[in-house]
Amino acid sequence: MSSDPVPVQRCSWPKSDFDIAYHDAEWGVPVHDDHVLFEFLTLEGAQAGLSWSTILKKREHYQRAFAGFDPSVVARFTSARIARILADPGVVRHRGKIESTVSNAKAFLAVQDEFGSFDRYVWDFVGGAPRVNRRRALGEIPSSTPESDALSKDLKRRGFRFVGSTICYAYMQAVGMVNDHAIDCFRYSELAASNEGESVKSTAGMREDR
Repeated sequence: MSSDPVPVQRCSWPKSDFDIAYHDAEWGVPVHDDHVLFEFLTLEGAQAGLSWSTILKKREHYQRAFAGFDPSVVARFTSARIARILADPGVVRHRGKIESTVSNAKAFLAVQDEFGSFDRYVWDFVGGAPRVNRRRALGEIPSSTPESDALSKDLKRRGFRFVGSTICYAYMQAVGMVNDHAIDCFRYSELAASNEGESVKSTAGMREDR
C-alpha cells in the first residue's frame, strides 16, 4: 500500500511559494482591521498592470515604506518622503501609484471619520457578510461585479485613486468580502464553515441608507 501523502487540492492560480502561502493563509479570509484593509487597498492599486506575485514579493518593502500601512501616518507624507519612496527599488516606482497612496490615506481617514471605521463602510457593499460563490474553475471568476462597480464608483466619488472596478473586485476577494476559492479547493469549505457566523458579527450597526 502506498504511503504517499494525498496532495492538497488548491485553486489553480497559486504557483510560487509566495502565492501558495498567501492563498492558504490569507486569500478570502474576512478582514475587519482597518490597517490591513488599507494595506490591501494599497497593494491592489500597486498591482495594476503587474502580477500579484510581483507585489507579494515586495510586500515587506511596502510595509516599511508606508509606515506599516498606518493611514494616519501615510496621510502626512511630504513630497520629500514620496521622493525617497520613488528611489526605493523594493517598491513599484510609479509616481502616480505612490502619490495616490498618500491621497488615498487622506480619503481613508475621511471615511473613518464619517462611518467610525473603514471596515463598517466597505463591508456594507456585500451586506455585512462574505458572498460565498461556487466557482469550479479560474475562468468562471469575473473581473468585476455589480458590487465592485458600486464600490469603485463610491470610492472615486470620495477621492480615492487606482480603484477601478477590477481592482475593487480583487480587493474584495483579498479581504474576504467574497469567497472565490474553487469549490474543490480545501480552503473553500474551511472558509465557508468559518464564515457561517460572519453575518451575525458584521451586520451590527450596518447602515440602512444605501
